[in-house]
Amino acid sequence: MVRYEDINKEMKDAEIRRIKRTIKLVIFGILAFIVLIILLSSFYIIKAGQRGILLTWGEANMVPIAEGLHFKIPIAQTIVKIDVQTQKYEAELTAASYDLQDVNTIIVINYHILSERAPEIYRDIGVDYATKIIYPYEQETNKAITSLYTAQELQHKREEVRQKMKDTLYAKLLPRGIIVEEISIVNFKYSPEYTRSIELKAVAEQDALAAKNKLEQVKYEAEQRIAQAEGEARAIQIQAEAIKAQGGEAYVQLQAIKQWNGILPTIMSGNAMPFIDMRTVTGTSSNINYNSTT
Repeated sequence: MVRYEDINKEMKDAEIRRIKRTIKLVIFGILAFIVLIILLSSFYIIKAGQRGILLTWGEANMVPIAEGLHFKIPIAQTIVKIDVQTQKYEAELTAASYDLQDVNTIIVINYHILSERAPEIYRDIGVDYATKIIYPYEQETNKAITSLYTAQELQHKREEVRQKMKDTLYAKLLPRGIIVEEISIVNFKYSPEYTRSIELKAVAEQDALAAKNKLEQVKYEAEQRIAQAEGEARAIQIQAEAIKAQGGEAYVQLQAIKQWNGILPTIMSGNAMPFIDMRTVTGTSSNINYNSTT
């Protein structure tokens, strides 16, 4: 005969065994998950345009890791990725010009780091190399180059200033493993007082140019009138000389005959000379008496 106590004990044993199996399964699952995570973390990918720095217990391997899939020892090793593609760094800098004007300059630098120097850059500088290295050199270069030019020259010789900044920064950053590809000067900004003085100067120059142009116009018109008067005087002189050469009064009479329409005046009074003096034309004396007619 089965006793109640025996049945109860068997049930408890079965429950204990079930709980133990469940605990084992949970533990196994956790361990499997941990192993999976470790295995997955043992692989890493370096994308195109990147280089990897392998750290073993924090010590950097000086051989950069190229693009592709790679393996590392879990926990003991970690990977740091650095971009070796062209990057942009923009900064607004202040410097004094040769004529002691404050100039705010916005400069954009395009650069990249040498892939073979990536581990060295990480070891010596870190990943924030733009802030630690590029910005101080950029500020120093801007002050040095800006001080060589007046505020006005900075505008007129913008390309020359840009090229000098590029050459200087290239020489400074190359030893650190950073290549300067190009520099752009986005803007020069001056103090409000200096900007106002430039505007006033420009207006004054425009007014002076307008006045000069007006003066030149007046001088030109005066020269034109003088030339015209001299031409007319010369024409009169030539005509007088021609008349004199052709016989003087007789030549004038002959020209009058050529222009005469053949109609005599109907009224002549006193001793008025007729329209044509026949004595002058014929070159002989005449006893013709020109009387007054009505």
